Amino acid sequence: MNKLQTLITSITIVGTSVFLTACGNNQQANKKSHGKYAGNQTLNWTESSNISTIDASKATDTLSFNVLLNTQEGLYRLDKNGKPQNALALKTDVSKNGKKYVFHLRKNVKWSNGQPVTAKDFVYSWQRTVNPKTASQDAFYLYPIVNASDINAGKKPISSLGVKAIDDYTLELNLTHPVSYLNKLLAWPLFFPINQSAVNKYGNKYGTQAKYTVSNGPFKLSGWTGTNKQWSFVKNNKYWDQKNVHLTKINEIATPSTTTSYNLYTANKVDETLLSGQQVKNNLKNKELVQRLPTATSRLDLNQNKIKAFKNLDIRKAISLAIDRNALTKDILQDGSKPSKGFVPAGMGKNPKNNTSFDNESYVKNTSEYNLKLAKTLLQKGYKNTGTNTLKFNILTSDTDSSKSTVEYLQSALQKLPGVSVSITSVPFVQLITRQNSGDYEATTKSWQSVFADPINYLDVYESNSSYNHSGWKNKTFDKLLVDAENKYGNQPEKRWNNLIKAEQILMNEQGTIPLYQVAKPQLLRANVKDVVYNPAGVPYDWKNAYISK
Repeated sequence: MNKLQTLITSITIVGTSVFLTACGNNQQANKKSHGKYAGNQTLNWTESSNISTIDASKATDTLSFNVLLNTQEGLYRLDKNGKPQNALALKTDVSKNGKKYVFHLRKNVKWSNGQPVTAKDFVYSWQRTVNPKTASQDAFYLYPIVNASDINAGKKPISSLGVKAIDDYTLELNLTHPVSYLNKLLAWPLFFPINQSAVNKYGNKYGTQAKYTVSNGPFKLSGWTGTNKQWSFVKNNKYWDQKNVHLTKINEIATPSTTTSYNLYTANKVDETLLSGQQVKNNLKNKELVQRLPTATSRLDLNQNKIKAFKNLDIRKAISLAIDRNALTKDILQDGSKPSKGFVPAGMGKNPKNNTSFDNESYVKNTSEYNLKLAKTLLQKGYKNTGTNTLKFNILTSDTDSSKSTVEYLQSALQKLPGVSVSITSVPFVQLITRQNSGDYEATTKSWQSVFADPINYLDVYESNSSYNHSGWKNKTFDKLLVDAENKYGNQPEKRWNNLIKAEQILMNEQGTIPLYQVAKPQLLRANVKDVVYNPAGVPYDWKNAYISK
């Protein structure tokens, strides 16, 4: 029996002898304290999945970006209100046309290997991300940079990217068009610097284990071997702002089951746990209950490249209308998740003219409402047009409790349609995203967490050339609306907004994807854990200034 199995077994059966030091014992272990801080600054945290990578150019999932956010530092960090604040950037000069940025960097900043952090580290990082050999799925986020798109397509040399180090502490960035949300992008780990000597040293191993990377952020990752389910963050004593980092260590354990993490919490072995619906009900009067509704969603993608019937619009509509999203969220999940009205969730921006929320203004009737009668009618029409009377497919999902509950509901709901048969395959999250990225599924539940609160951060997932679009749905009008929104109307908010509204409506009318719900993340968090910065519209947890109170 391995350590994790021992941990889970002991907690489930008798609630003793776990890998993580008990919270109460932590605070008794070291009675030295001062001011408002407890003597022992160790935080114990749970995750629902494993880390997939700590290579900023290759990360695609929220957990990997969360690790990068806490172990690395970029030009900006988001504050508790989601506003970018200076980090490595001391001052930023912006040209009148909004296309040229000059960043004046903080000096005497070190990597954990002792090397200085300079403007060249940003140049290297961004060039590496758009280099087609890196195969970064997120390279398109850098396309506003001059020549980035052509470089990523192999049409221009990497050296032509519109970024340069004027000197060690002055970085110049040139854009093809103004980007109103640029500072928020630059606070995302994809745009953080990367230490070239570390990449050269470790080669293909870079970012695959804790020992194959270096840090310039508040913490260093320790104990992650690439596949294990427990690791730690240790305070980085070379961090430029270490005096404001109070936690000395963060222990993390990954368990896809909230039953396990909840048992760990109730046994005082961890300081935090996510909750299932029933657990939320059981803790409604608990002062440590924290209700969170991030701009994260769950959706069902139908792979038109695997199942020919999915190319038929009536069949796609039938599947969507057979899903009772209210029943799914209220009766099955019961955790505060909200039924989706469209692909872009609530909290992703408001009309610059009249302040109407995007999800309300872009709403399209008869695309996400439950209507089994109409669904059956549309399915029969689809059967007739495709020359069949049956539909059999498999849904690929992750092994988390909520994912399995969702897909079991989908299986039951969709099999109420005549001739429809649905099977389920459940795999670990890291394996899931690998299969999704290669298009190795017939249907799959996908999740998406925005990086910044703007509808484009959702809609560009379904551009024809998007590295995340594996389902086979494409629409030229949709593509043009997004291209014009970013390139033509970057400085015209109302026209840009209207383009994004139209794009969302096309996606929904075409059922390019089938939205399910906005994912709630209810949580129990110890009352003595203070100043954790939570960002609902991006990388969720920043522990830089967090501390354990007395």
